[in-house]
Amino acid sequence: MNRVILVVIIVAVVSALLYYNYGIFNGTVTDNNSSNRDVASSNNNSNRDIRSIVEARLEESRSRELLSLPDLFSEVERSVVQITVRKGNTTGVGSGFVYDREGNIVTNYHVIEGASRITVTFLDGTAYRASVIGSDPYTDLAVIKVNASADKLHPLPLGDSSRLRVGEQVAAIGNPFGLSGSMTTGIVSQLGRMLETANGFSIPDVIQTDAAINPGNSGGPLLNMYGEVVGVNTAIASRTGEFSGIGFAIPSDTVKKIVPVLIADGKYRHPWLGISGSDVTPEIAEALGLSEARGFLVVDVVANSPAAKAGIKGGSNARMINIDNRSVKLGGDIIVGVDDIQVRKISDILVYLQREKSVNDTITLHVIRDGRELSIDMILGERPSILESP
Repeated sequence: MNRVILVVIIVAVVSALLYYNYGIFNGTVTDNNSSNRDVASSNNNSNRDIRSIVEARLEESRSRELLSLPDLFSEVERSVVQITVRKGNTTGVGSGFVYDREGNIVTNYHVIEGASRITVTFLDGTAYRASVIGSDPYTDLAVIKVNASADKLHPLPLGDSSRLRVGEQVAAIGNPFGLSGSMTTGIVSQLGRMLETANGFSIPDVIQTDAAINPGNSGGPLLNMYGEVVGVNTAIASRTGEFSGIGFAIPSDTVKKIVPVLIADGKYRHPWLGISGSDVTPEIAEALGLSEARGFLVVDVVANSPAAKAGIKGGSNARMINIDNRSVKLGGDIIVGVDDIQVRKISDILVYLQREKSVNDTITLHVIRDGRELSIDMILGERPSILESP
């Protein structure tokens, strides 16, 4: 009898504890503890979300595994091609890389410019005649196409050049002096360079590298250590024509913007202002009574250009100063900003247009005119010809 009473007491105590602490009685859950259930469910969902994020990042890390230099070369060598061109009575050699499985190959404009015949040779020695699909002298990019078998076409992935950092290791692969499949390495020396070319215009937002680039490397890929293309090797700074420690590459973000349009339309329409002038130097700032040397002084405005239609003011022959044996007209607008971007020199304008804007977009120029700051809206036109102006 005592045992029965003891068992009843124990059951009653346990039932009371379950009821008050967990809302459980006779196999049911009371409304008093529904919030606990919701919190638990929410925590479980949060844990699942966190696990999903971690797994996604681990997967990305695995897919973008850092490669050793030998592994990098092995990974990409079959995607880099030699380009042999016939121009009149001369033969030239450049490089390129497979862009897609349709047979499109990216190279430099100057490699194929004026070519009467183009031959593409793959790593295994097989060669194909190529045709020009599209070209853009303003960014020195071109797309050529071959009718190669699928087993020859191994596209290289395009990386994010905006994530590059000065000092980051990179590798260049190409055909310097016709030596096919050559690899050189170095670092990113600087970003956002302006590349002055022999054709009389400037290419903005260029990568500077000390990876050895020589004649024949033009058009080949500049790669990060994940095996992704971050640039297209295009030029060197040299007095002898051979590498002297400064090479340049068109960034992959420019490739992503330009190349699909070249494939679709054959050319790329660049936005254009229709002005020329000079970066504000200390001498110009002093002559104009400016507190600091920043901005771009408009000297000339092209007739009927977007700038002319918007009312941008050029310089006057009645106000001239001489700087380093060069006459500069004063009195024109000084561009100190475009949209929300501060302008310290012309490259700021060119890079912004290259990265963010297209023909027929509207921009707002912030200018200093006669000591007052004005905001002027302008509709961008299409650059009509090769001009050394934005």
